[in-house]
Amino acid sequence: MPFVVTGKCINCRYSDCVEVCPVDCFYQGENMLVINPDECIDCGVCEPECPIEAIKSDDELSNEELKWAEINAKFSALWPSIKETIGPMPRAEEFADQGSEEKLALLSEKPGE
Repeated sequence: MPFVVTGKCINCRYSDCVEVCPVDCFYQGENMLVINPDECIDCGVCEPECPIEAIKSDDELSNEELKWAEINAKFSALWPSIKETIGPMPRAEEFADQGSEEKLALLSEKPGE
């Protein structure tokens, strides 16, 4: 079961998780990261690195969170790979306490730079 970046990452985009990933399965969007489910080896080292707990195993997703597995699969095929920490979004602390559903409307489909 691969790990999934949930919507809590939107407008935060902490990238501590990227540095520890042994298979470089993270991809960068304009305002969040995603995990390629076909590349993730389910090692779990990324999950504790996320300071806002935006990463979950796909078998831990609630029914409301299942869409994030689809979002990760979709955008990991479109966005560029990220292999190094880039730092959080400029206003990450303001958005850190918001939940996935609150942030969904803020999701940018644009690739990261």
